Amino acid sequence: MTKQTYLIGEFSKRTGISIRTLHYYDEIGLLQPEKHPNSGHRMYTDEDVVTLQKIVSLKFLGYSLEKIGELLNHSSFTVSLNSTLNLHMKKLEEEKEHIERSLAAIRRTITILEDEREVDSSVLVTLIGNMQTEKHQKEWLEKYQLAVVAEIFDEKSEEEKLAIDKEYIRVAKGLKRLFGRPVEDEEVQKLVVSYMEAIFTFLGKDVMTELGNMNVEIEKLKELEALVPSPFTKEEEEWLMQAMDYYLEKIGYVFLGADNEND
Repeated sequence: MTKQTYLIGEFSKRTGISIRTLHYYDEIGLLQPEKHPNSGHRMYTDEDVVTLQKIVSLKFLGYSLEKIGELLNHSSFTVSLNSTLNLHMKKLEEEKEHIERSLAAIRRTITILEDEREVDSSVLVTLIGNMQTEKHQKEWLEKYQLAVVAEIFDEKSEEEKLAIDKEYIRVAKGLKRLFGRPVEDEEVQKLVVSYMEAIFTFLGKDVMTELGNMNVEIEKLKELEALVPSPFTKEEEEWLMQAMDYYLEKIGYVFLGADNEND
């Protein structure tokens, strides 16, 4: 029985795929029809229709043309497809999670800009960076048996997170303005108190006490610091740490990791 064949124009109309795309698929070896022995024209068959349907379906699922070619050439297409679909689904779920985090960060940032109107660019960029790395910060906390802190953050509503963001902006803006003053300066200490109170309110006194008593190595803390962008210059950070140490000493609190600096 003679196979039904289609010239490229007919095949294009039948499948809804442009001639240009069909040419490209032929060039890269993805869909190579038979060639007429005399004219050299491409001659497509019903089998090519099935192959093209597979290509279109896999493209819809997000596969690259290179990966589609590998799947089509696999000896057991169904088995291979099932395996790769599971991997691809996991990848898409991760991308979905990333998109959802990005959307949440965008919403929070828009709200902040609408409410605050003017925000220091370094503070805003840092805030967005912190939003982006929230997942990695949580993983760090869980890695070093600090899952309780991660859980507390997860339980916070978007409104509570937004309130913390706004307080962070207010304090950071104020500290940048006061940079260089003596750490015991009354206005400096008021901002430090506001900053520390916000942390205590967010995490709770019991958790802060537990953190203060934990033996977390400096190198491990540096891993966390890399995940938490700072809006301050090196000089500003050193000054801020001195101001915080001054405050913590006054209230008799040992700062997280302070006992490890001389280990």
